[in-house]
Amino acid sequence: MVSAVQEMDQLTRDQNPADPANRVKLEVRDVAIRYGSSIAISEINLEVRKNEIFGIIGPSNAGKTSFLKAINRMNDFDSGMSVEGEILFDGTDIRDVRNVYALRNRIGVVFPLPVGLPLTVYENVAFVPRLRGIGDKAELDVIVERCLTRAALWDEVKDRLNSLGSLLSGGQQQRLTIARALSQEPELLMLDEFSIAVDPVTTMRIEDVLKELKPEMSIILVTNLVQQARRLADRTAFFLDGECVEIGETDDLFSGRVKDARTTDYIEGRFG
Repeated sequence: MVSAVQEMDQLTRDQNPADPANRVKLEVRDVAIRYGSSIAISEINLEVRKNEIFGIIGPSNAGKTSFLKAINRMNDFDSGMSVEGEILFDGTDIRDVRNVYALRNRIGVVFPLPVGLPLTVYENVAFVPRLRGIGDKAELDVIVERCLTRAALWDEVKDRLNSLGSLLSGGQQQRLTIARALSQEPELLMLDEFSIAVDPVTTMRIEDVLKELKPEMSIILVTNLVQQARRLADRTAFFLDGECVEIGETDDLFSGRVKDARTTDYIEGRFG
């Protein structure tokens, strides 16, 4: 079944099919997510293109986090969570990928509250590269510095790399989780409300980092801060009560060129 939203998205692509920005990285087809008999997501259809920031906005309990969990196959470890439909990553259904850990190396995710490893700052970032077989100290040093710099954290921790990551402030720990995700060299980076534990100044620094990362990867940005989506996202989807109400160019949605009045109502703060 193809929804009206999907048809409009296809029309936009067909207008300029040769544009590299229109190449699809992630395709979601009729995805429904349930926890037991409770429906969290109902028949979502959307695409995330290569080298774009794809925003997802919507109030609490709209299904946004469940959607990210399905993309990262976290339902494998939650017997109460079931996923129907197809999620294609580079054209391959993620359920056909036998090594879920290899998939997660390609799809990085950062959740709202930082979950650091019980390791030093350095080892938090070096952990995944070591698993990939990188053991040379000089090479690891370069990776750690690069990822911490990209996460807007290097200047604050470069003199205490051997201290426990858990001793950092909440905002610093959040940026450390971003650095650790970047150490995977993901092709798709998903961020779920990263601003919750971060002060406004640091939030703007991380937003600048995400803009710099866009030429290297696709980014899904879930946010309750609609103006953050406006600043960063190329296209934005509006989720409400487990439904993808609308997908459009971000400028269009914020300029009132919408297909569903609920989108404007949410963006303008009438509910949520």
